Amino acid sequence: MTEEVDTSQFNADELQPPAWLDADFIEQALSSYEKVPLQVTDLKITPATAQGDHYASVMFRTVAEYTTAKGKFSKALIVKTMPEQEGHKKDILSESHIFETEILMYSKALPEFERILREAGDNTKLYVPCVYHSLEPRKVMIFEDLVPLGYTVIRDRPATKEELEKVFSKLAKWHAVSMKVINEKPDFLKEFKYGMWDTSAFLSDPMVTTGVPCFLEMLDKVPELTKYKPYFEKIKENYLQRISEIMLGYRSNPQANVYYVLCHGDFHIRNMMFKNNKETGAFEDVMLVDFQVSNVCPITIDLTYSIYMLMESKERCDLGRDFINYYFSVLVDTLKKVGFKGEMPTQSGLWDQIRAHKYYDFFLMTSFLTIILAIKTNSLKLTDVLLDPETKQKSYFLDAYLNDVKKLLPKFEEMGYFKNL
Repeated sequence: MTEEVDTSQFNADELQPPAWLDADFIEQALSSYEKVPLQVTDLKITPATAQGDHYASVMFRTVAEYTTAKGKFSKALIVKTMPEQEGHKKDILSESHIFETEILMYSKALPEFERILREAGDNTKLYVPCVYHSLEPRKVMIFEDLVPLGYTVIRDRPATKEELEKVFSKLAKWHAVSMKVINEKPDFLKEFKYGMWDTSAFLSDPMVTTGVPCFLEMLDKVPELTKYKPYFEKIKENYLQRISEIMLGYRSNPQANVYYVLCHGDFHIRNMMFKNNKETGAFEDVMLVDFQVSNVCPITIDLTYSIYMLMESKERCDLGRDFINYYFSVLVDTLKKVGFKGEMPTQSGLWDQIRAHKYYDFFLMTSFLTIILAIKTNSLKLTDVLLDPETKQKSYFLDAYLNDVKKLLPKFEEMGYFKNL
């Protein structure tokens, strides 16, 4: 059955589950996972996430009551599938490899990464158990629901310093182990070659192509920023190509001085769930989720993305220096623990690479920062920002966005980002 819910806070395509998502389907999936015959006696289905939490899939929360020879049980699950409704979401994802990639992450990469960490004496948990996955007759994955275990998505406040340090610690450990694997068994991760920048539908989508034009229009109308317009006029024809060269470089033209990792690819605040102790309220853990665009690329990709999509204004306008330096300390410590035999990365080398990949900063500031700030400030709806040109242009004049841009552009100038464009 579908439980009655307040529909206003959810994505429209998650209000009605598909016909195939029924008790029989969950029964088969659970029977295989539990490795015992069972019968689902009741199934409640609701939307899994709020508007703005995600875009590249359709998700439902299910609670299955079932019986086995040992008695009655209940299990909360998250069902993730491809969009079936016609529209922008289905169009932009139709040619992608997001489900193939995420299934490989849960079935191959992340278990191996955890195994390597365990051997080094580190019990860090990198992922939630995957109950079921398939590509045929439909693309679908089922996970254990983290909410009953005390995990929640942060929506109504900034993440704390302690929470973000835990986030960057997990990312650093994941990156470190992937560096070891790339160094010792490069073919093991060869299938992880499909990020969003490999997808023509993404590269031609207005979400990507209209960012700089909207940004230029804003620069025209904000007197103190107009002086920066020539720089963005200069890059508007080729900056996406420059980013593609960075994103795809490992596969097309790997460089000896670039630190390559298996990156998350969409490292923002709504793709992580935080757990606090029920009794004391003390922060305990964070779990990263949504590995649909994970791929091997420069280490800078997740870090630069986090500056715009995860951090708050104060840290962002310093280009995340403190958090990234903390991340680096965990990265090096983990590389040593797991016995990395390659050339050890340096902190100065990391920052050199971040600066060298400045076009990704330009893209994120002009195209994605408006989206995340519209969501965080509850100013505009995600679907409106993505699909309505007038609403999108409005997002460039949000106070939160203008305040950040007025600090970021001088910072870019100070760091020499506008030289040799």
